[in-house]
Amino acid sequence: MTHTIQPNNPETTPAPDATDIPAAPAGTPTGSPAPAASAVPAALKRRIPKYSDLAPLMQFKKPEFSKEARLKRASTIWELRDIAKRRTPQAPFDYTDGAAEEEITLGRARQAFLDIEFRPGILRNVSSIDLSTEILGKPSRLPVGIAPTGFTRMMQSEGEYAGSQAAEAAGIPYTLSTMGTASIEDVAAAAPNGRNWFQLYLWTDRDRSLELIERAAKAGNDTLMVTVDTAVAGARLRDVRNGMTIPPALTVKTVLDASYRPAWWFNFLTHEPLTFASLSRYTGTVADLINSMFDPTLTFEDLDWLRETWKGKLVVKGIQTVEDARRVVDHGADGVVLSNHGGRQLDRAPIPFHLLPEVKQAFTADNTDAAIMLDTGIMSGADIVAALALGADFTLIGRAYLYGLMAGGRAGVDRTLQILEKDMARTMALLGVSRISELTPDHVRLLNK
Repeated sequence: MTHTIQPNNPETTPAPDATDIPAAPAGTPTGSPAPAASAVPAALKRRIPKYSDLAPLMQFKKPEFSKEARLKRASTIWELRDIAKRRTPQAPFDYTDGAAEEEITLGRARQAFLDIEFRPGILRNVSSIDLSTEILGKPSRLPVGIAPTGFTRMMQSEGEYAGSQAAEAAGIPYTLSTMGTASIEDVAAAAPNGRNWFQLYLWTDRDRSLELIERAAKAGNDTLMVTVDTAVAGARLRDVRNGMTIPPALTVKTVLDASYRPAWWFNFLTHEPLTFASLSRYTGTVADLINSMFDPTLTFEDLDWLRETWKGKLVVKGIQTVEDARRVVDHGADGVVLSNHGGRQLDRAPIPFHLLPEVKQAFTADNTDAAIMLDTGIMSGADIVAALALGADFTLIGRAYLYGLMAGGRAGVDRTLQILEKDMARTMALLGVSRISELTPDHVRLLNK
């Protein structure tokens, strides 16, 4: 039975009886208000504090300086970046943190995620948040995977092993780069139950490329991600200024830099020298290595050859226009990664997050089920949720995971994924959605569009 509670109406409330009003003390002027029964509430009266009141407030925590405590204090990817910068020599940190030329593209990509407005729904049951999704025919516990990154063991000695094992534990895909510092076989052995993908740079020497493709298939990689935005190397000026080489050279500058980062150098010098997924050994500058691997003659015919050669899922990374997104799907791609290489190739390149709605609209019009993935600029779980709402099927993180790696090895990568997962769950709950399929463009408004 529904009970109706009538609000008190001051117009109909009977006036108090005259006998209910206390008489004013003698001498009180006519018309003056009667004093309050108690001028100061007991809770507001001054008193000397008791020890029993102070004891709960005087519980001093013992300072903690362990790696676990340091990582636990980090609540954002930016805070992991701060830790990484303190613990990593300048050259490897700048290789991760930097971008091409004036780094305009990277700044714009990150700003794009800030220049949005979420549109939350209310009065929805969000007691349970499901972040799982499906990408390229298989489940992923989170809508984010680890992007391919080069020279990873140079950032921190655990490198690709930490990344692949953290991804395996989190139930998400891990992508090994052609320029990774661990072999295809070693990564597969380190994370045997993980979902491992392989990123390929197509070389002019097709036999060399074919060898890598066969090794990736034999090692159980179900997806090949070919990167196509590297006709030549971008002008990564931080690396030029730092004299970045592979492996890092012990110059006067690097020795001085190492003097207050001894842990990094100890780890680097006491582990196996850097080896590559595609090269046994290499000595030279980053730019020289990149230019020796990139093929400026690539065309869509090469993509046709790759489609015929690789029998698993094929993803094309480096898509920056709607037209190219459509063309690679026409040439057999199962998915695209909207990416400008983390701003590390062409400065002032298109921003993937801005391109996303147009590509989604085009794929819907074409009635294609090709997957749309996105990277560049992601620094929080809210960024990921915004991308999913605007049409992405999946996202990839590069720098965000490397900041965690540099901050604390495998534990740091785990912390990265924990932060992002918590961010995503909180953002979705506040938007009023409990699963990814409920996210729509109505949940996000681009403020500058």
